[in-house]
Parts: sequence; C-alpha cells; structure tokens
Amino acid sequence: MSSQPVVPKREWFGEKLPGCEPGWYQGLPSPYYHEGHKVYRAKCRKFVEEEIKPNVDTWIKTGYPKDLHVKARKAGVLLRSKALGGHDDFDAFYEMITIDELARVGGGSVLGQVGINSMALPPIVAYGTDMQKKLVVDDVAEGRKHICLAISEPGAGSDVANIQAKAVKEGDYYVVSGFKKWITGGNFGDYFTTAVRTGGKGMSGISLLLIDRNLPGITIRKMETQFDNSHSTTFITFDKVKVPKDMLIGRENQGFRYLMYNFNHERFVIAASAARSARMCYEEAFKYSMERKTFGKRLIDHQLVRFKLAEMLRMIESLQDQCEKVAYAIQQGVKDHELGMQCALLKVNASKTFEYCAREASQIFGGSSIVKEGKGKIVERLYREVRCQAIPGGSEEILLDFTMRQAAAQAAKL
Repeated sequence: MSSQPVVPKREWFGEKLPGCEPGWYQGLPSPYYHEGHKVYRAKCRKFVEEEIKPNVDTWIKTGYPKDLHVKARKAGVLLRSKALGGHDDFDAFYEMITIDELARVGGGSVLGQVGINSMALPPIVAYGTDMQKKLVVDDVAEGRKHICLAISEPGAGSDVANIQAKAVKEGDYYVVSGFKKWITGGNFGDYFTTAVRTGGKGMSGISLLLIDRNLPGITIRKMETQFDNSHSTTFITFDKVKVPKDMLIGRENQGFRYLMYNFNHERFVIAASAARSARMCYEEAFKYSMERKTFGKRLIDHQLVRFKLAEMLRMIESLQDQCEKVAYAIQQGVKDHELGMQCALLKVNASKTFEYCAREASQIFGGSSIVKEGKGKIVERLYREVRCQAIPGGSEEILLDFTMRQAAAQAAKL
C-alpha cells in the first residue's frame, strides 16, 4: 500500500475571514514562499499596524515624513536587493510582500516613494556610470534620499516617444528646458531620472539624464489629485537647467529603449498594489455585510449581495495568481523586456479588478461609501484611488493594443 502524503498543519497569518488575505496567509501551501518570506511579512505587518495606520489621516493632510523611510529600514522592512548591495535572498516575492502590506493601509499613498524609487533607480543600476551609482544608489536604497521618474509631459503621457523637453549640448553641459507633469514624488525626489530629447523626432531621439533637484532653473509644485495623497504628484518646470554631461545615463538617444525595459517592472509594482486594494474593498464589504441588516436580515443573507462578494473574490484570486506568476518569472531570471505582454495584461487585469471591487463594495455600503467618515470611509477613499492605478504606467487601452501588436510581431517571425 502506498503511504498517504503528510498534510502540513495550516499556518494562519492576519485576518482569518475567508478571502480577506492571500491564500498563503490563510494556510494554503504555496511553491513560492519560504520561511524568510514569512518572517519578513510579519515585520511589514507590524510596521504598518504600529507606525502607519494610526497616522494616515493626519499625513493625508500634511504629507508623511521623509524619515519614515529610514525608520522602516531600521525596522527591517525595506530590504535592499542583491543588485543594490543588500539581501542575497531578495527576490520579487519580497518586493511583492512589501507592496502588498503597504497597500493594506487602504489608500493615502503613505510610503508611496518606495514604489517610485524602485521604478526610477533601475536605469541607473543597469546603465549608469560608477560615479552615478555612487552618487545615488546607496542613499536611495537606505531611505536617506529619493529618486523619481520624470517622463510624462502635458502633451505626452502614454505617448512617451512624443516628449518635447529638450536637452541641448553647450560645452560640458546639457541645457534642459521643458515641462514634466504628473510626476509622482516630485516633492520627495532629490534626483530625477529624466527623459529628454537630444536628437530628432520619435523614440530614437530620447536620452535619459540624472538631474539633481537643486540645480538652478528647476521649479516643482504639487498638483492636487482626485485621490488622497500623503505623497505628492507634481508639475516640474526646467528653465535652461545646466546639467553636467556626465549625468547622461547610458548612451545618447538610447533612453527610450531603457525606459521600455523599465516599464514592465513599474506595471508589476502597480498591479501588486491594486491586487491588495481590491482585496481591501472585498474585506471591508464582507465584514459590513455580516453585520448590517436590511429588510429584517443581514446583507450577507441576500443572494445578490453574496453574488457580488463572490464575483469580487473570483477576480481577486485570479489576479493574485497572475501577480505571483509574473513574480516567479522575474525570480527565475526572465528579463524585464521579455515580460512585456505578461506585465501589460497583468496591469490591465489589476486595474479592472480594482475598479470592479471598488464599485461593488460601494454598492454594498450604500450611503456610507460616499462620505469620508464612518464604516465606509476606507471604501470611499479606495474608490477615488482607482484611476490612479488604471492610468499611470500605461492606460488599459494602450496596454491592450501593445499586447496584440507584440503578439502579431512575434507571430510574423514564426
């Protein structure tokens, strides 16, 4: 007789209500996560519960303090990857845990610079000079300084190849003039990984410059947003800013290619955050439906409400699996530029799932979801976050078109 497999005891972490945490939190076996991930998850949860959640309402009004990054590092929360001279064991799942746990705050963008640093630093690590790396990598990784992506412009959002900000060579400098709009973290950034036009029209004329925010001619102002924002979304003006030529990242007129490699990681980060935000909508709605009564019975006892919750959970679990599939590909060494289709579809699925869950949670909460107080407060806040996840990193329409253009191009080579 064959022996029966030993079923390990289920280990629970966090919320025990079904679906309110990812499956591996609720005792389901997973091939992706090991003991190191579990220990790190507990550190993240503790930091969010003790240091962030009690302050989020205040920080939405005032902005969260920059030294929160240093505090998080000291608490063992923001790990450095091996590529940044840190944790040998660091992989995409550690990053996913960080993003997921921070998103449990339920909106407000506290520690939002963590994601931005992870998007703006890779071009320096991959293509920058030793001098550039020495200037920014260690300080950013330790939370002492910050770096932002400065790509989008008033006339060029998803259409990156159409950027107009110019960098003209004059002696030992590039003189930069132009505007950058919707730059997340602009008030935090000490440096900007900046897309500029150094050549002709289109993608072949774009370069990347590492620009110090303190150079003369730079003006940064905060833009008010639809969503609650303890971080910052900004408009940046470059007025004849003299940037040393040794701040060119990689080769001149190769910047578009560097950005395309980098966008896939950005989309993974956004998707992981949206996945937890969608789950937060489900969690809040599920808990509310268990206690709120209408027409003599609990909301959960109405078949239509159960259907709404089930449909939310179906989409969330599918999205979670898709996030983990992409994280596994990254962990196994698949290059960012080879994950274009997968990351594009992941981000679209993430924003659509989040949008659906925010809407349905609002329907379940009713009037409580349209006021910024009371039991529906988190759902109200998350509802206003949806477009913040759907538009940055490439809109749904752009990404779906990109996916099929890539598929057609690959098919033509077969």
